[in-house]
Amino acid sequence: MATQKFGIRGLGSAAAAGLAFAVGALTVLTAHQYKHGALQLRFAHTEQSRHEHNTTLIAQQRLQFDMLSKAMDDPDLAAVLDTFDVALDGRTLRQHLFANAVYTNALLFWRIGNFTWEEVHGHLRLICQSPVFRSYWKATRPHRASLLDASDEARLGRMVDKLIRDLEEADTDEWWVVGEPTCE
Repeated sequence: MATQKFGIRGLGSAAAAGLAFAVGALTVLTAHQYKHGALQLRFAHTEQSRHEHNTTLIAQQRLQFDMLSKAMDDPDLAAVLDTFDVALDGRTLRQHLFANAVYTNALLFWRIGNFTWEEVHGHLRLICQSPVFRSYWKATRPHRASLLDASDEARLGRMVDKLIRDLEEADTDEWWVVGEPTCE
């Protein structure tokens, strides 16, 4: 009989160990599912916040372009945006306003993720081919001086500064190979 009790006791111990393991596994699984659910909610909230932020940026860009368009069509309105250190004729002022719209569009596309850093570099390298854009960029240098160094616009501005320098110093007519999209 002692052997039978030992066998039952051994079976009971094995069953208890199995039950303990199962309870432990279920506890870990439940905790994992809870953590996973919390992470899914956090991710969904982050994605929604990012989407709302991008929607706000796009709406602001649309408003900015609408105002620039009105200023390009109306010299009286363009005078409001004439903050350049030198007097510009109406044609040049309209060109500078349009150059601003082109640049801020590239900035927006990069900010919302439609352009990678490399893609915005290639896009801006093309835009920097324009003497009108380079004239605008030179005229707005004082405007960019107040930007925070860590801001998206300051970072992209440094890219354009470097692109223009690289293009001016290049000893090739193959502008599409000039400059590297270095990250700062």
